This record gives sequence, structure tokens and C-alpha cells, in this order.
Amino acid sequence: MKTDLADGQTLKEMFASGTAWLEKSAPDINAINVFPVPDGDTGTNMVLTMKFALEEAKLNSDNRISSIAKSLAHGALMGARGNSGVILSQFWRGLAKGLESKTHVDGGDFARALAGASQTAYKGIVNPVEGTILTVLKDASKAAKEAVKNDDALVSVLEAAVKSAEESVARTPSLLPVLKEAGVVDAGGQGLYVLLDGALQFLKGESQKLQYRKPRLVVAETELVPRAAQRPTQLETPHGYCANFVLEGQNLNLDKIEKDLKKKGQSLIITGDDTLVRVHIHSLEPGETLRYATKLGKLHDITINNMDDQYAEFIKMQRERMPQVDIAMVTVATGDGFFELLNSLGNIIIIPGGQTMNPSVRELLQAVESAPSDNIILLPNNKNIMSAASQVRSLTSKRVKVIPTRNIPQGIAAFLAFGYDLNLEKNAQAMEKAINKVRAIEVTRAVRETCLSGLEIRKGQFIAILNDEDLIAKADKVGDVILEALGKTGAEKAGLVTIYYGAEIKDVEAQEIAQEIRDRYHTEVEVVYGGQPHYNYIISLE
Repeated sequence: MKTDLADGQTLKEMFASGTAWLEKSAPDINAINVFPVPDGDTGTNMVLTMKFALEEAKLNSDNRISSIAKSLAHGALMGARGNSGVILSQFWRGLAKGLESKTHVDGGDFARALAGASQTAYKGIVNPVEGTILTVLKDASKAAKEAVKNDDALVSVLEAAVKSAEESVARTPSLLPVLKEAGVVDAGGQGLYVLLDGALQFLKGESQKLQYRKPRLVVAETELVPRAAQRPTQLETPHGYCANFVLEGQNLNLDKIEKDLKKKGQSLIITGDDTLVRVHIHSLEPGETLRYATKLGKLHDITINNMDDQYAEFIKMQRERMPQVDIAMVTVATGDGFFELLNSLGNIIIIPGGQTMNPSVRELLQAVESAPSDNIILLPNNKNIMSAASQVRSLTSKRVKVIPTRNIPQGIAAFLAFGYDLNLEKNAQAMEKAINKVRAIEVTRAVRETCLSGLEIRKGQFIAILNDEDLIAKADKVGDVILEALGKTGAEKAGLVTIYYGAEIKDVEAQEIAQEIRDRYHTEVEVVYGGQPHYNYIISLE
């Protein structure tokens, strides 16, 4: 039976439901990493991209579906974070184009727009890879097109697309060998399936039931790693509100308060005793935290700051201390040690971000527009930020060169290659040449069991990843994994090895490891505080 035609309001509500469904599964999607590292952020990036899209759509009172789709596309582009967010923005761009000039749509219209969304997403990627979100979108759009032949009701068409998306996600390991070896499905494809499934539940009138359930995620058709071994990571929200307050009460249980508040936000800090507790927390809904606390006692010294405003002020402050220059540099970094180091290298605007907190296209654009020059060199310093960085060029009248730095050591090498007597084009060439001479090893603990690159890895073991691509070593002790990784990368031939140690590592430990490297490989070693989260050490070889 044919359902009513969908208008702009229906489209908004469909994908608001889909986004809420996606947000519930974001920690689990984050955990679907090929590498068993503690910083997966695909689910987070897709959620935040969709929230930007929906916020833009809320500002549009035009109920034509073409107009709302255009707003969703613009919001998704400006809010796009990471590779998955950029592809999602391309999905919306194609969908909006397919819905142009339409006030309402049926299933046939939506199927045709979905096919356009798939084509646009493929065109937006320089080297599209099968077994990813692109494949899932393509399979879903094909199923939607076939469904129209039998029933052009929107709910029937979307139901066919969702079923096909689910099956396509399960097949991704058979198309991408690295997924099969790791025993996981593609995280971006998983996120798209959940988003479409949530939209379908709205059309079926079941969206209210979703608040009492969690999405059923797809597993690989031949899964190598037990689901129980996968550890969800916490959904990290780069912006929102920073709340601080003092709670006064009787018999306050710090452990229980901490456990309860961990569910309501991030960056939680709690100190105090059973009568007075000080709380610091980042969340999108600070009112929920305050309502919880008022049930336990009286609140004092309440301050709530909008972190988006704080971010804008941070960029403005950096701009004000910089003189007008011929070429300005904008970079992304995380860790107070890296902030201090980058600031010491020259005039530069630093965007806070990295793993688990990829800056959006809007934030990158804001920094570029604030920079004191019409010629900009943009260094993403993270492979998952490069796609968003590339979108900035078409959104500004400034000349922007994006240097494909995949990590902080490459970013630092690029800075050092900058020549004040060179123009933008020559500097870009010099920087790209410099980053190709740098190899970076990232050391962290595995968050789940897996088999990758022929290595059987246990949860909790230290692992080393070379250039964000190859897992090259594992060990129970951090020093052992570093020495093994350096041995495999020819440390004895390196002119310089630089150790950047993380936020939870003490200088004395880093110095001891540095001495072991000198003794074994007879090479020059420098030790620098990076202060980065998640990774115990980032090691640069030049």
C-alpha cells in the first residue's frame, strides 16, 4: 500500500530519528577499528556531522523537501568531520541535487535521489575503495531502485534499501582484505546502515520505541574476533558546554556520582568528600547534569561556558598576536607539549584536534579565514582530517594549499622546511618533499584481541603502528615494542630519532627508553614532551 508523500518536515524527522539511533551506537561503531587502538572516531564523526546538518535544517521554515534537503547538505558540509563525515556530506549533496525543485516525494523519487547520492559520494573520493561506506550506499541505492518496480511507497523503498545496506555491511570484509584479517566490518558502512534504519523506523511509526532499545549492529559474515573482545570507546564530543559547580550535601558517594556522570558527558573531573564535591564536565546538555546534581544536594558556584564560543575566542586570540604575513600557516594538533612546540616554530594558528576530536570543515574554514594572509598552508597532521581540509579550498576566496601530513612529526618537518623567501607554490613543494622523508611510529595499547599483519594481538598489549598504515610490532612491555619497531624500520640508519611522549608518561621513563635506543642503534635521540592523549609515544625517524 502506498504511503503519503514525504515533505521537508518528514525528511527532517526521518533523519533526526536516524541520528538519534546512530548516536546510541556511536561508541560501538567507534570500536570497529582495523587497528585495535583506543581512538576510533567514525561513529562520533558521523553523529556530529548529522547534528550540524539537522541544526541547519531547523533554521529553514520552508517545507519543500528540496529546500530542506539543500539545508541538510549545507549543514553536513560545514559540520563534516573525518573521512566518514565528508563522505556523509557528499551523500547529502547528491541527495539534495536529486530532490531539486520537488515539494514532496514518493519512493520512486527518493530512490532516484539515493542513486544520485551514491554517484556523488563516489565522485567526491579521489581513489574510491570497495568494501567501505561507498559500497554500502551503492548497494542500498540499487535495492531501492529495484523495489520501486513493485511498490513505490517510500516506506517500502527505504525498507529495501536498509535490508540491502545491512547485507552489504556484512560483506565488506570479503571486499577489503584488511577488514577480513582484523575480523571487523567497515565502520562507516555500519554507521550509514544504522542512520538509514533509524529513518525507516520513523516512517514505520516506531521511532518512539527506539529510546528503549539499542541498534543491532552487523557482524562480519565470517568474524574472526569475538564481539565480547571488542571494547566500545566513549563518545567524545569536541564541543558543547563546559559546566563547573560545587555540590553540597550529606553522605555523598563520589564513586557513584562519578559513575553516573560518566554517562552524561566527557572530560569529567570530580574532587571532594562526602559533604562537598566539585565537578567539571563537558556535555551537549548541561541541564541534565545539573538536574541530576540537585537531587543530591545544593549547588554553588555554577558556571556554564559554550565551548564553541571558547573555540572561536581561542582562534581570535591567536590571530591577534600574529602580524600580517605573505603566507600564513594553519595546523591541527592535540597535546599541550605539541601546542608549545608548534608555537615556538613561528607564526601559526593551531586548531585543537586530532584523534577522537577531528575538527569540522567549519572550524577549519574559520581558522583559515582568521589567518592574517590570503595565502594559506593548511596542515591536517592526521589522515582522517585530510578529507575535511580539502573541502575548505572551495569555501574560501583565499589560496589554500593542503599539505598531506598524516601525523604530527610530518607536520613539524613541514614547518621546518618552510622558506620565508619562497612563494606559496614553492613552499608547498618543499614541504611535501620534507614530509616524505619522515617515518612516524605510534605506540599505544590494544583495546581488543585481533590478528593483523600476521600478528596475534592480545587486549592490553603494546602495539606499534608505522605511518598510520602498518602494524609492525607487539610486546607486553612498552620498551620492547619500541625497540622491535625501530629495528624493523632501520633506526640504525636514521640521522635522528625523536621521541614525543604522551600525557600519562613521565619524563624519566622516556629518557630511559631514549638511552636504550642510543645503546642499541647508536643514533642521535631527542626526547620531547608532546602531551598527546591515547598514544604513549609518537616516534619520528628522519
